[in-house]
Order: sequence, then C-alpha cells, then structure tokens
Amino acid sequence: MKLTLFFDFSKLLTGIALGAALLWAAPASATRIKDIGSFQGLRTNQLTGYGLVVGLAGTGDDNLEYATQGVKGTVSRFGLTLPPGVNPSLKNAAAVIVTAELPPFAKPGQRLDITVSALGKAKSLRGGTLVMMPLRGADGQIYAMAQGNLAVGGLGIEAADGSRTLVNIPSAGRIPGGATVERSVGTGFADTAYLTFNLAEPDLTTALRVADAINGKVGSGMAEAIDAVSIQIRTDRGAASRIVQMGMIENITVTPAKAAARVIVNARTGTVVINDMVRITPAAVSHGKLTVKIQEDPLVVQPAPFSRGETAVEPSSEISVEEKDAPMFAFDRGASLAEIVETINAIGATPGDLVAILEALKQAGAMKAELLIQ
Repeated sequence: MKLTLFFDFSKLLTGIALGAALLWAAPASATRIKDIGSFQGLRTNQLTGYGLVVGLAGTGDDNLEYATQGVKGTVSRFGLTLPPGVNPSLKNAAAVIVTAELPPFAKPGQRLDITVSALGKAKSLRGGTLVMMPLRGADGQIYAMAQGNLAVGGLGIEAADGSRTLVNIPSAGRIPGGATVERSVGTGFADTAYLTFNLAEPDLTTALRVADAINGKVGSGMAEAIDAVSIQIRTDRGAASRIVQMGMIENITVTPAKAAARVIVNARTGTVVINDMVRITPAAVSHGKLTVKIQEDPLVVQPAPFSRGETAVEPSSEISVEEKDAPMFAFDRGASLAEIVETINAIGATPGDLVAILEALKQAGAMKAELLIQ
C-alpha cells in the first residue's frame, strides 16, 4: 500500500494572466455622466409588509400562531368571526413578508414587482395567491397595495418515508406587477437651492472632470465640485426647467479618472486581480518551490514455522523533500502590468506563489499599490 501526499497549488495563473492582460489593454473611454452617478433625491424607497398566502397544496404553516391571527384578521374584513377557541388548520395558508422598491417619480396607479417570502414553517409557496395587503415605507405610511398569484421557481418534493428533494428555493416567489402604487414620494429636487450630482465611486479627479464637462456644455461657473462625491450645479428653480437641464447633463460624456493602484487577492478561491495602475520599482525576486512526499510501504512479518508467533505488520515510512531550482528574476524600473504578468508566467508561478511574491514586494516597498486580501 502506498500513500503519497503532495503539498502544492493548482495552476490557475493562465486565466488570471489573461484577465490581467485584457485589463491592461483596455484604454480609458468617455462615459455618460448618468452612468457614473445620480442626482441627489432621485432614489428608490424600500417598501415592506406582512401578508397571507392561501391556496397552497398542504405546504403551509399549519397551526403557526401568527399565521392563525393573520387568517382571523383576513376573514374579519368580510364580517366573519371565528368562534372563540377555534383555530383553523393552515396547511393551505402561509404567513409571508412582502418586499418591493418604489422608484423615484412613481405615480399612483403604476405597478411594482414584489417578492414574497415565507415567514414561518411553510415548505412551498407554489400555486399560492397573496391576499390583498398594504406595503409600508420607513415612515409607516402605506405607499402601495399588493395582491396576486405567485410565480415560484423552486420545487420541493417529499416522499412517504420523509426523504425530500429541493430544487432552488420553493419558499419564496415573485409577482410581476403585483403591487399598485397608492402614494407618490416627493423628491424635492425642484425646490432646492442647487442640483447636486453624486458619484457612485468617490474620486476627486473624476468630480473635477464632471464639473468641467458640465461647465463646458451648460455654461462657465454653473457646476462646482465640493468634495470627492458631490458636484453642485446652479440651475433655475422649477420642475420644468430642471428636468430639461438634468436630461442634458446626464448625457454629457466625461472620461473618469483611473482607479488607484490596487491588487485584490481572494484567499478562498485563489483569484488574484491586478489593475493596470500597479507599478513595480527595481527589485530582484527568488521564489522556491517545495514538494513534500510521504510514502508508506508497510511490511508483513510472518512467524517462524511451528512457533507460537502471530503475523504482524511492520510500518515503513519514507519522507522525501524536493525543492526545484528557482532562478532569480528582476523587475525593471516602473514595470507595467503586462511586464509583471509576463515575468511571473515565465517562471511558472501558481496563484499561491503569486500571492507570496506580491506580499514580499509590498513589504519591501517595491510595489506601489494597495494590497487587499479578502
């Protein structure tokens, strides 16, 4: 019997090098302002509510207390009152939490998609119908009413012996257009002293470029970057004029600043991403490759003829350590991403080796980049 253990990393560097090379080759391009941020006040609002799904095929909450209270509350709307002490069997009903997002400028009568998720012990919501219920905002006010038949992508099958098979998640589903907006949310953009545009990613250079691009199209001195995120824009008050100006500003193109030099390492998956701003100052690197092998060859020892001895197994182990030659290689001054990848590929480094090399370069002060390990 032989038992051999190898301590080595799997080779994933080819895909990493390809992704890094593509990143390095991509030139900076102009982008619409609307694709790098949004105007302050034009935001979505989260809605949520508690409801009841009925019509299930025996996969509901059974006698869960808050589901029972929900059924009693539902039937009370129609003037029905259950006798005291009587709790209905709820295998065909389930208590649920309903969530939705109310977009800016949503008007009463518009439809919203909603997500319905089981709150208790319901096994599946497939085939269920959500009974009419309100959706409330963070301020406790009702902004929409929801109702409809669920579309459930998951499936749960249970056999008589208790075994069960699940496909996706059957305890959650969606109702496209399942809610109707009852109240709109004021954005307040028409009455503010300034329009404020906020970048999705904070960057001082990009904020200055956005302000310059707006001034070049709308008028000198109209826009001013006040920090790494926000650009204040002077415009006429009133919804009509501001809508026109906002539409024009959103379609102005600007070239965002390049991201800061950054290396991201995902220790769980072995993924290493290097952006094209990473530079290496002069440095020499030598990285060895160590392989440890443990081989087990147990020996069977037989007793002498006509003796009272017993057959025994004598362990026999052999440990060998192999270290491959690792020639030293050098990075020239200001080595680019392509040169880094080319050099590391030349020595056949694995992702684990690459991480060790990058950490050592960072500690030596030769890599001018932020190293993020997730």
